[in-house]
Amino acid sequence: MATIYTHASENIRKTWFLLLFFGIFIIGLGWLFSHIYGDPNILYIAAAIAIFQSGFSYWFSDSIALALAGAHPIEKRDNPELYRLVENLSIAAGLPLPKIYITEDAQPNAFATGRDKNHAVVAVTRGLLARLDKNELEGVIAHELSHIGNKDMLLQTIVVVLVGVVAIISDWFLRFSLWGGRRSDDRDRGQLDLILLAFGIVAALLAPLAATMIQLSISRKREFLADASAALLTRYPEGLARALQKISSDPSPMRSVNDATAHLYIASPFRGKQVGSWFNKLFSTHPPIEDRVKALMEMAV
Repeated sequence: MATIYTHASENIRKTWFLLLFFGIFIIGLGWLFSHIYGDPNILYIAAAIAIFQSGFSYWFSDSIALALAGAHPIEKRDNPELYRLVENLSIAAGLPLPKIYITEDAQPNAFATGRDKNHAVVAVTRGLLARLDKNELEGVIAHELSHIGNKDMLLQTIVVVLVGVVAIISDWFLRFSLWGGRRSDDRDRGQLDLILLAFGIVAALLAPLAATMIQLSISRKREFLADASAALLTRYPEGLARALQKISSDPSPMRSVNDATAHLYIASPFRGKQVGSWFNKLFSTHPPIEDRVKALMEMAV
């Protein structure tokens, strides 16, 4: 029978498997392009640029996300009940108290950001505070604290770096192929090398899409893990399950959200674009709510 612990362990194993696959995927792509052009520096230069770009996002991701969400900080006197709830759950989770922010959106939702547990932020919407009862709000806050405790921000940064490497390598390869960047002895290369070049072009076109799909898959796995961790923290999976149902059924639009920050929220903030077919699931930042609720209710048995 599935338990909170087995769900968490299973999601951790799946996530690290995806990261391992991602690493092998990039190494294989870099080897292919380097072999075609006879220059192993392609991979190293691309990785350096991607890491530099992603490093900026890592250090300033919290400020960017909060500004885009229109969130503002609160003190204990502003909302004592919310402050005490976050404080108590942080103590139970063994985490420093994160900064607490509120956005004025009517849609019930929440997110966590920050580069590590000592620079973490939990943000909730006015709609969340208005619609959820104490047990449901506790489940949501526990979910966001679990993202902090599970180091999901760091993991997502690593994945962003890897996706950036794939995109840059693919872009360079296509530019060299289209604008005559191949080696001078290309005309003398055999049929096998020409086939390899054609395969490289196809790989360059498809690699960014595949990398993005892997990134989204990891994001979905981390949501399942945060759900399981939150259930372990509160010992009440039903509270988070009910909260997810209320959040997903609320029709209120989100005022300040875009594709770059949508993955941060506990549930997709885009209304009318919920996951439907299996094909749409591949490009979703979040698992279907019904799957998450089912997993949580199984933990409660």
